[in-house]
Amino acid sequence: MKKIKRRAALVAASAAVFSLTVPLAASAAPEGRAPDGPAWERCEGGGADPRQECATVQVPLDYADPDGRQISLAISRIRSEKPQSRRGALLLIPGGPGNTGLNGPTDRAKQLPASVRDAYDLIGFDPRGLGRSTPVSCGFARGDLSPMKLRPWPGPDGSLDESVATGRRMARACERSGEADGGALLRSLTTANEARDLDRIRAALGERKISAWSVSYGTYPGAVYNQLFPHRVDRLVLDSNDNPDPTKVGRGWIAAHEAGVEDSFPAFAKWASDPGNPLRLAQREDEVRPLFLHLAQELDRKPIPWPGANPAELNGNVLRHELLSALYAPRESFDGLAELILAARAGKVPPAPPAPPEDFMQNAATVGTAVVCNDVKWPTDAATYQRGVDESRARFPLTAGMPRGVTPCAFWPYAPKEPPVRITDRGPSNVLLVQNARDVATPLAGALELRKALGGRARMVTVDSTGHDAYLDNGNECGDRTVTRYLVTGKRPGRDVYCATAG
Repeated sequence: MKKIKRRAALVAASAAVFSLTVPLAASAAPEGRAPDGPAWERCEGGGADPRQECATVQVPLDYADPDGRQISLAISRIRSEKPQSRRGALLLIPGGPGNTGLNGPTDRAKQLPASVRDAYDLIGFDPRGLGRSTPVSCGFARGDLSPMKLRPWPGPDGSLDESVATGRRMARACERSGEADGGALLRSLTTANEARDLDRIRAALGERKISAWSVSYGTYPGAVYNQLFPHRVDRLVLDSNDNPDPTKVGRGWIAAHEAGVEDSFPAFAKWASDPGNPLRLAQREDEVRPLFLHLAQELDRKPIPWPGANPAELNGNVLRHELLSALYAPRESFDGLAELILAARAGKVPPAPPAPPEDFMQNAATVGTAVVCNDVKWPTDAATYQRGVDESRARFPLTAGMPRGVTPCAFWPYAPKEPPVRITDRGPSNVLLVQNARDVATPLAGALELRKALGGRARMVTVDSTGHDAYLDNGNECGDRTVTRYLVTGKRPGRDVYCATAG
């Protein structure tokens, strides 16, 4: 079950591939306690912890018009397990963009230590446009929901013809879907609006201040929230951190995969050449990389039919995509990647992996695409992308130019309504960053840029581990202990620290 959930999250993350100030009227949000709290009730559907309650919060579609059209945010909570020890509420800010979070309390309650569960009500939510919040869908063609389309993989020769056609088609689908309201809901899907929504959730809960644990893309709305509403944030943990460069944001995040794969691949090579590994691929660590690159090139030339998969063949880019996905969670995924490589070398394929439901993928792909396209303007000329892809293919062959490929943002019908929020060192010193040293999606180099931007507001824990999501997932005991201590006691390290594998 955990592998299936992770695959769904990776599909949603794939969909994203697809001094700056915010105007005062736009950044305004309610202060203090809402007159009427949420109407909590039993959560619909299966799979939720029976303690988890659900409710809705109304927020403005457009914060520049706070009394205009309202949309719904679905929220959830699991109350503190020891009310006498309760400090407040802990927002669980999901990644993506395009990942749901309504069942976050259920999922995180299984991982978090009792001391954290005692200290906080765990608060989940579906970001605007997603899941049980007021949803949006562009109605993409089913073929465009393939991970090979949602990430902009070039042709085997580096050509962009197919990804250009895909990008145009997906952007046009979103334009058509938004015709009824002038694209108002689609255009509202931005990181800054998610941050404003977080403060509406805080106010609805009646919390003067709120703490948060943000993961992956969620580190950016978490940091933006702390920038816009610094007096409303108690303790903030940013886990697996995005580069906050306001000239690129989402464009930079997808580009970072080229370095992330290179940083992380040695861990796979070491594992795949271990003499005690029953799925051993090579005798020596330095043989694994050329083996992988050669197999990918062979599959570029001669794909293997893969009935039931999307696309219905195992080609070189599918193999590269599976490598990238496996590097998110080595402990769970290296076996499956090695089995796929061994099968492909024998001219075979394993059973096709199950795909998430199409309505989930439509929703996730729409939100992920809209956020990265709305946050900042992307280049529109093919030559810029081709130069980037050519350079990336030469320097980072494991990802074959994909991180700098053409996305629907090159053809997006809407201009950004406001500039990205610049993260600065102005505000309380209440942030703890936790970051794996080798992270395929949010590389250490980008996390260090966020750390630099926050200055004295933050401390950073770098964990000697490989994988995405550090705290309680793919990190180590030393990092986990440091984050838990901060959430429970407020004590951070006196300076940035490195957590060695031995813990």
